Amino acid sequence: MPLSCRGRVRGLEPSRGDIDDSLGKFSLTLIDTLDTLVLLNRLEEFEEAVKKTLKDVRLDNDVVVSVFETNIRVLGGLLGAHVMADLLKQRGEKMHWYRDELLHMAKDLGYRLLPAFNTTSGLPYPRVNLRYGVLNPLSRTGTETDTCTACAGTMILEFAALSRLSGDSVFETYARKALDVLWEKRQRDSDLMGTVINIHNGAWVRRDSGVGAGIDSYYEYLMKAYILLGDNMYLERFNTHYSAIMKYISQPPLLLSVHMHNPTVNVRGWMDSLLAFFPGLQVLRGDLKPAIETHEMLYQVTKQHKFLPEAFTSEFRVHWGQHPLRPEFAESTYFLYKATGDPYYLKVGQSIVEKLNAHTRVPCGFAAVQDVRTGIHEDRMDSFFLAEMFKYLYLLFSEKSHLPFDIDDYIFTTEAHLLPVSLSMAEPSCEVNGTDPSLTRKEDLFTYSCPSTQTLFPNNPTYAKTIRDNYKYLTGVGRDSHSSPARRIELPLHDTGMEPMEFLKSMGISFTPLTDMAAASIGSRSQDSQKGVFRVKLVAEVSQLPEEEVVPLIVQLISPPFLGRTVLTAGPAKFGMDLTKQEHGVKGSIVKSVPYTACAHIENALELQGHIVLALRGGCMFAAKARRLQEAGAIGVIFIDQREGSSSAETPLFQMVGDGEPTQDITVPLVFLFSREGAILTAALQEHCNVDVLLLPKERQLGRDKPEKLNIKFRLAQEGELDESEGDGATIRLVLQGEVAAEAEGERAGVTAPSHCTATSTGGDPQPFSQEQKAPEDSP
Repeated sequence: MPLSCRGRVRGLEPSRGDIDDSLGKFSLTLIDTLDTLVLLNRLEEFEEAVKKTLKDVRLDNDVVVSVFETNIRVLGGLLGAHVMADLLKQRGEKMHWYRDELLHMAKDLGYRLLPAFNTTSGLPYPRVNLRYGVLNPLSRTGTETDTCTACAGTMILEFAALSRLSGDSVFETYARKALDVLWEKRQRDSDLMGTVINIHNGAWVRRDSGVGAGIDSYYEYLMKAYILLGDNMYLERFNTHYSAIMKYISQPPLLLSVHMHNPTVNVRGWMDSLLAFFPGLQVLRGDLKPAIETHEMLYQVTKQHKFLPEAFTSEFRVHWGQHPLRPEFAESTYFLYKATGDPYYLKVGQSIVEKLNAHTRVPCGFAAVQDVRTGIHEDRMDSFFLAEMFKYLYLLFSEKSHLPFDIDDYIFTTEAHLLPVSLSMAEPSCEVNGTDPSLTRKEDLFTYSCPSTQTLFPNNPTYAKTIRDNYKYLTGVGRDSHSSPARRIELPLHDTGMEPMEFLKSMGISFTPLTDMAAASIGSRSQDSQKGVFRVKLVAEVSQLPEEEVVPLIVQLISPPFLGRTVLTAGPAKFGMDLTKQEHGVKGSIVKSVPYTACAHIENALELQGHIVLALRGGCMFAAKARRLQEAGAIGVIFIDQREGSSSAETPLFQMVGDGEPTQDITVPLVFLFSREGAILTAALQEHCNVDVLLLPKERQLGRDKPEKLNIKFRLAQEGELDESEGDGATIRLVLQGEVAAEAEGERAGVTAPSHCTATSTGGDPQPFSQEQKAPEDSP
């Protein structure tokens, strides 16, 4: 916790929901950073850190942890540290006392993770209790039905390494079985994978297919399992998937998710920052051109927003503003520099370092950015920052001879832990299960080899630059304001009854408002024109639509003792009930969901019926939570941000989006509170038990003072005509000044004065009113 200058201990700090599933009271940052110390040549500190780990870290904790995070961070960290300790001991430099203690700890942890694989399909549960496993009544887990593709498919490197280093084949066997199940469940026509799968029957729960969150490291581990273990089966599967990715998902320079059963349809118009790892994986595959293209697009996004937002649209606007110091962009930068030797990537790395120092460095570390638009810090520095970001940036700027070992003898796990490729020479721990030869795609130059710079671009050091230059001004940042005029294509939009914008959208054409682009982006460069890259001019009268405005909602506490005085600003959803169309909003008493994230079976469904339910953000999509809670009988849902310290005063409101599937079935109202506002609501519930709230648009806030209207009726009358009844009470008298007198007065002041009238209330002095229309010429 770099702002508080202390470590985060689970249970002692406010819960952040699923993010805390990576914390198991096992000194996460210490273990995740051990092999980083060796890479940085801090050998004495490494030896001291290993001693601390052996002395203080305990794994027999009654804590429910993420199987995926514990595997890549803790098991991977212990294995990487063991490999380094063994290397230093063999050299006689350090660690003379070491007797494989870290490997024994890794094996102990491996056995604590194995109960997660106790499912009918072989796909692991997403969580496990380190002491009680999954099915034990004391485990407080085992009710989950779903897991992400990456969660089930990112075990093979660590588990196989543990098997081959310890001689116990059980770990590799289980991890490989999970990969086999996933492979069998791929969509056979497209060879694509979904994002979330049922761990019991293998049915796909989310069918969107991309290369980002929820699926990313599945593809990474197929490729790297071949490199580490030497089994062609992994590479054959990777090549099959890779062909499908390049056919359907890759839309250079973008990587857009599609529907696995209908891959010609994009399921969303935004990308998440985790896909930034993919150019690095493409380098390992030898496919440099698309790697350079996507990496350059990501670099342009960082130029525009300082960092990669957690998600951004295909027009490069912020979709989710958080930046938790993710290392994937630095990872791909390192791999591209190794593959090309192009110093351009050193400059990219320099920009990463400078922005980290300028915008995230604080006295006790580096603080995550709550929103790239505001730059506000979050009291969070995840262990992957030290495990991955430090490694990749240090390696980027280091000469190979400066490193304490030959980096090419190792493969990086997804958490950048180092495992020796010599493990491929060890005896395979489980029987071979080859891929169906009929499914193997056509082989190319790099089907079975890593890229060679000499083969890729001999005597052509500008190869990468020529590719990058096509995407240099992708976001409009840095473009020269003087460009040649665009060639225009005219479309007869008046011939169709459809709205012009909708007509073009139906053709797959997306739009960027001209006001959002540099002036030069209206035109195309002449060389673009020759390549057939055109801007589209609409020959139709189309009103310019501003960017979709987020209508603020409120959660108003109306039961005693609040009585409407406590009002919390909330964000809306793009699905569910439209509160702006509900005259009186939606009223109900609030109840917390169990589990709080609502990502598994709802345990207190009876209690939720007829209530507005509180659920914590994270762990699964908003739409999935909403469906579960609606089925349980909720009449509304209030989602609360799990990011500590976030508030509507400091972070722009956003609209919650669906999961790529149709959301017409969700009919309850959904609102979103940032954590500070959420804390007020949960504190009220804890103190008063029964709390009634009203969900409605902010403009219809209950009890808000409305300005009183005063109706005034005028009639012209001669002096003395005033009725006696009209003289009662307050009166307003208008005295019309003669036009000639007014002009004369204006001439004396040196200006032409408009006609004026004065209003006099009973008992008051006359006050002038501006009168735009002159008085009639015959007026007195």
